[in-house]
Amino acid sequence: MIMKKVFNTLLFILLIAAGSCDSFVEVKPDGSTDITFFYSEADYKEALLGAYSSLRGTFWNTLSSVVASDDYAAGGDSFTIDQPTLQNINKMTHSPNDENQIRDIWGLMYAGQNRANFVLENKDKTDFDGKDEIIAEAYFLRAYFTFELVKFFGNVPLKTEDRAGTLRIKNERIIPGDEFTMERVADIPTAYGLIAEDLKEAIPNLPVTQDLPYEVTKGAAQALLGKVLLYHGSLDSTKFGEAATVLNQVISSGQYSLISNADYANLFEVEGENGTESVFEVQYNSLEPAGWSCINCSTGTYFAKFNGPRSPYDDPVYDAGWGFCLPSVELYDMFDAGDARREVTFYDLRNDQDRYTPGRDDTGLFNKKYLPRLLPKRAGSDPLNYDNNYRAIRYADVLLMAAEAEAQSSGVNAEDYLNQVRARAYGDNSQDYTSSEGSLLEAIYTERRKELAGEGHRFFDLVRTKKASTAIDGFTENKNELFPIPLVELELAQAEERWGQNPGY
Repeated sequence: MIMKKVFNTLLFILLIAAGSCDSFVEVKPDGSTDITFFYSEADYKEALLGAYSSLRGTFWNTLSSVVASDDYAAGGDSFTIDQPTLQNINKMTHSPNDENQIRDIWGLMYAGQNRANFVLENKDKTDFDGKDEIIAEAYFLRAYFTFELVKFFGNVPLKTEDRAGTLRIKNERIIPGDEFTMERVADIPTAYGLIAEDLKEAIPNLPVTQDLPYEVTKGAAQALLGKVLLYHGSLDSTKFGEAATVLNQVISSGQYSLISNADYANLFEVEGENGTESVFEVQYNSLEPAGWSCINCSTGTYFAKFNGPRSPYDDPVYDAGWGFCLPSVELYDMFDAGDARREVTFYDLRNDQDRYTPGRDDTGLFNKKYLPRLLPKRAGSDPLNYDNNYRAIRYADVLLMAAEAEAQSSGVNAEDYLNQVRARAYGDNSQDYTSSEGSLLEAIYTERRKELAGEGHRFFDLVRTKKASTAIDGFTENKNELFPIPLVELELAQAEERWGQNPGY
């Protein structure tokens, strides 16, 4: 019921309206405002829950980045251009005029950032025991939403200030009119630095464990900081050593472990949620209804509906879907029969194609990690509120990020971390890395491709390692590393010249 409570807090939060608003920033007060709010611990917790609720909108990010990669086709209806923005992203022909997913990502991530700013702007208003932890969670959330913006759009506009000699994001909401004076940060490394500073401020005041599964821990903040530093390392190699240090802290904490080979089949099922491998997980459930007029009002996700085989399709376990995010046969062929990940990554209907309606780009393969599961009850419109949690940061990802950071900075643990992931996949150490395979770094990249397939990481891995142009058909260097800022957002902010469009668009 936690996420139901999260949903209800939306009535108390000042938010940036996303997607359908008719001004760049629309602040919509419903119920309490900052004048009558933040006078008790409960007020701070309610506002923080509002920021957490924005995480639900990140399924648009996952969907878009999956189809942007080389391993998944967009799919959809074979007779019409279903979800044209996704089709364009898949072909690398997306443009500033495309809306839907691209504009949703822009608007929803700014909304989440602004909800975190609502807490941080009022962090000194009332004192009580435990407030430092609430403020630390808000810093994490702001860092998370900002990192998503930077991954997709680069050096985005932010309100910043010098704080004790360090450039920081202002603890201040974006309000109507700010869009006319806000500027893009100097460059992407500067943006990474801003995100890192938020996480460094959060880490000391976060607990090692939490009582509720949605709440962020110290390990989650350290893992996200390590990821940000790894991305920064592609532009400044000195950051690799820093990434290795912080990721090693997550590993040495002993708070996380890979689930066994025998249990791996359940990792992406309901019973696998919030387990020992979960470092940070976005929580969804099917309790709160939504409707087509407010898709993002649900406590669930409909990313799963995109992944299911197209109707008519009848199955005792999985629901029918819309046939998007179709894995390639090339990706399937990278896995051998002894690799437990193959059965978990792919739902293989190549010998049962009469059981569903083939769609565009049909391969007979589906993204099994996030298929729509049949549930006994679901509130609201059926496609809008599946309860598949998103495993935003898994311990296997931490091990592979640490392996990469160590390999890039002459560390000694890279092989060990890589081998831990392989041993779990095969159930033994028969596949341990040897020099006969070639480059250790390339082996780590390949392992990331397999371990994290269908989870939305591959496209950004290719971009940051500068391999995208050779891997993705249609990818144009110095353009498709970033997504275009939606033209309508530039126009609403009167910033077509002041911010400028991302290169190549």
